[in-house]
Amino acid sequence: MLARWLQLCLGIEAVVLLIASVWLVQAMGQSPGLAAALALTAFFAVNSVPLVIANSIALYYRRRVIAVPRIGLLRVARGIIVEWLAFLAAFLLFQPFERWWMGRDAGERVDGRRPPVLLVPGFACNRGQWWWLRRCLRGRGFAVATINLEPPLADIDGFAGQLHSRIEALLAEAGVDRVALVAHSMGGLVSRAYLRRYGCGRVSTLITLGSPHRGTIIAHFGPGRGARQMEPDSEWLRQLGDQETFAMPVLSLWGGIDEIVVPQDSSRLVGARDTAFAALGHLSLLFSPAVLQCLQIALERSEQGQ
Repeated sequence: MLARWLQLCLGIEAVVLLIASVWLVQAMGQSPGLAAALALTAFFAVNSVPLVIANSIALYYRRRVIAVPRIGLLRVARGIIVEWLAFLAAFLLFQPFERWWMGRDAGERVDGRRPPVLLVPGFACNRGQWWWLRRCLRGRGFAVATINLEPPLADIDGFAGQLHSRIEALLAEAGVDRVALVAHSMGGLVSRAYLRRYGCGRVSTLITLGSPHRGTIIAHFGPGRGARQMEPDSEWLRQLGDQETFAMPVLSLWGGIDEIVVPQDSSRLVGARDTAFAALGHLSLLFSPAVLQCLQIALERSEQGQ
């Protein structure tokens, strides 16, 4: 569903910008060949606007967050550029065409002693966002599966029911009794909602990447019920925190220049270990070798009962 919606939006946007560029070039009496270059530049510029706005808000609040590791302006600038590239890759390439990139989804059984890993996407995202991490984890011997949460703007508790069905099907397919959850952004809240409703018996560990465990100011700008639930101090978040207990290891990984989880230390969760990556943003967490290494260590420790 989300992939088709993204394809449609990108297609309409590309056609409109191309028509506008042709008209502008003709009006200026320039070479028609300039229209394509102008349209392409405008396409990337328009799609970068949300990131520019979010980064402006995030950098303002970042100065007030004591828990964020302090880095120089050069590392901040470089991190923002990497985040911009990750954003373009996720929303212009991997997610609109997720079937091309992700292919068949299966938690194939690699080792009967090893719980399969289920990757849970974030707000208005699909399994395409996991292309790089899934490929790397499978290369390290993990059985990895994914899930799409649809419709994209629905209630988080409804997504928890979808996650329950996917976990049960995956465990039956893999022939084991537990799964490791790795969740990005809102996917971490979906996983916590699942644990609150269905318990921890089927989950060996929960690892979240850039999840707004205490809400995010950016949620005020998002549409749908899920965005309202992610607003800071929302009633839903308060009830979730009051009603949950963890009977397995929980790890929160978050970025020091995250432009979606604002303030950035909202990714810290009571009862969980957390690790901050000073120069990573919200989506660059999904393409980071340092995050991959941390994930591998945490997953292997959970297999050993640590």
